[in-house]
Amino acid sequence: MNSEAPARISATVLNPGTATGALLVLDETLSFWGGFDPKNGEIIDRHHPQAGQSVTGKIIVMPASRGSAGTPAGVAESIRLVTGPVAVILRHRDINIAIGAMVAGELYGSSVPVLLVSEPEYCFLEDGNRVEITLDGTILIGD
Repeated sequence: MNSEAPARISATVLNPGTATGALLVLDETLSFWGGFDPKNGEIIDRHHPQAGQSVTGKIIVMPASRGSAGTPAGVAESIRLVTGPVAVILRHRDINIAIGAMVAGELYGSSVPVLLVSEPEYCFLEDGNRVEITLDGTILIGD
């Protein structure tokens, strides 16, 4: 981790919850409806830089999602199947990701936090870092 990186980041909560896990920082937006397989958690968009990687059990970091109104269904289904991320950290507000997490919470009782961070804070989130997300949206960056 960069020695100037904060040990904690305060984020805006789009969907509340707690989570702990490794960050998977995506280089590009991801479509949860067509670019991702909710059955196994794999990024299947062959043009995506992280194609073939799994989001299962990860805290994914990405600018926003790509796609349309089908995104909430893909997000919710992956949460139901326990193949999706345990949290999502975004750079730009994304109603589709937030709604998918909210729907999964209501239908399946699974709480997946969705957070929004500023550009400077977003830059401190490095692939593979372990973090903890608290209910108030604080991101605690581990070693």
